[in-house]
Amino acid sequence: MPRQSVPTPRELFARFQRNVLEGGVAFTEDMCAEDIVLETPFSPKGAPGRVEGRDAVMRFVAAGRRSLDVRFEKFRDVVVHETADPEVIVVEYALAAAAGPGGPTLVAPFVVVLRARDGRIAHWREYQNTAAIAEALSGRPPGQPSSRAKST
Repeated sequence: MPRQSVPTPRELFARFQRNVLEGGVAFTEDMCAEDIVLETPFSPKGAPGRVEGRDAVMRFVAAGRRSLDVRFEKFRDVVVHETADPEVIVVEYALAAAAGPGGPTLVAPFVVVLRARDGRIAHWREYQNTAAIAEALSGRPPGQPSSRAKST
């Protein structure tokens, strides 16, 4: 009987991209290990910097998606760095999103360290400039752009 292949870290990241661009939650349950850890070291004050376990992560990403009135349009400048560990990749990218109906396109940079185990995400560490993203989403008047997330 042929052995079934399991998704690689690159394939899991590609699926994350599709989910985001289709307007859904970033991760689906079948993408996540039961003991997944999601870390966002630069979380804004009051937001968790670490979420553990598939159920908790699913609630967290669903709530996060509901709270954002944006339509994600495109991943830009995606660079995937392989590591010495075949279970780990580091991905740099920018994510473009339209803010609200007819709003400007906002672009924010991210870096993710993804560890897969048995074809599922075991650890997702995401670095983002949350202050710049919040500023860009706040509807600042023209002439007061964010220093990191920018309108295009």
